[in-house]
Amino acid sequence: MSRQQIFTGEEYSRRLREVKHRMDAAGLDLVVCQDPANMNWLTGYDGWSFYVPQCVLVHVDEDLPIWFGRAQDRKSALMTTGLPEANVVAFSEHLVQNPDGHPYDELADLIRSRGWAGARIGVEMDAHYYTARCHAHLAAGLPDAAFSNNRDLVNWARLVKSEPELTLMRQAGRICTHAMSRAVERMRPGVPQNAVIAELYHAQIMGVDGMGGDYAAICPLMPVGEGTATPHLTWNDDPLPDSGLAILEIAGVRSRYHVALTRTVHFGKPPQRYQDIARVIVDAVDAGLEKARSGHVAEEIEAAWQAELRRNGLKKESRVGYPIGLAYPPDWGERTASLRPGDRTELEPGMCFHMMAGVWLEDFGLAISESFVVTDTGGEKLCAAPRQLIVVD
Repeated sequence: MSRQQIFTGEEYSRRLREVKHRMDAAGLDLVVCQDPANMNWLTGYDGWSFYVPQCVLVHVDEDLPIWFGRAQDRKSALMTTGLPEANVVAFSEHLVQNPDGHPYDELADLIRSRGWAGARIGVEMDAHYYTARCHAHLAAGLPDAAFSNNRDLVNWARLVKSEPELTLMRQAGRICTHAMSRAVERMRPGVPQNAVIAELYHAQIMGVDGMGGDYAAICPLMPVGEGTATPHLTWNDDPLPDSGLAILEIAGVRSRYHVALTRTVHFGKPPQRYQDIARVIVDAVDAGLEKARSGHVAEEIEAAWQAELRRNGLKKESRVGYPIGLAYPPDWGERTASLRPGDRTELEPGMCFHMMAGVWLEDFGLAISESFVVTDTGGEKLCAAPRQLIVVD
């Protein structure tokens, strides 16, 4: 009944040991992980079920995690996790979107049945799907427990990628490079924006060299013209212009592991100002990649990037990067370290970041990003797309 897991049992055991070590340090007996990426990372669970309450429980004294989710999804858990049936627990179907009862009422029952009613419980206060109602029902059902924010404890355990994870990241980078190339080939004046995105989706999912792609945690972003002054616009069915800018931000995904990339296209001959800004962005990324080595800290990458911008009269107020890896909608970032001033996270080989290198001004913007792996000698680029302002004549 099970399908082959992506990682070995020893890989999952290593992850569980790391999480328990962090739990001991934080004074926690039990963590409730509702972030679907954390659920996957701990157990291998995969399925489009995160729109309903679900979670993985990790207790410091238990050998294996417990999956808790919708009854309809129980077989998905058995197929994807390799957990024994006793560790795959479903809540009653009538609790799905019930105005009165809630799945976490039964989660509280489960926790009490295991003898953990008075446990020190860490929950994911910032997880996208851990709602206020989830927390209210869980806390009401466990009045003797001591609840606290676990401060993204599992997310931090994911920060340094193992070699099997890096293999998937490099494969995702190849898919991303291919998808970006196909999309740019389709970007010509008069071509409807949605036609470009359709080509992009096809390339993302077909993958390269027999390596199929997966759906991305963020849809393609493609601001055009004045829209390039802001980074998070999507597409419509308007034709691409005869002259002006368009930015495309995408990811290649392999078995839920994401590598992101942004490129800027100019239709027709670009003004010299645009060419100059693009050159500064490229040089600034090179400066950041040189600092992306073990022994440095996260803010040093941003400082190197920012210094190059300031030398040329530019600046970027927002952070320049964030960790990437295993992800589900609505975001491919890991919500831990940031490449920004004040972040003293020490860089270690195997950390993966998206250096979101862009400059957004009042009426236009340019972005030419890079995803990379921290190594002992600097940032290893995960994509092979040319880093330049792309001119479409």
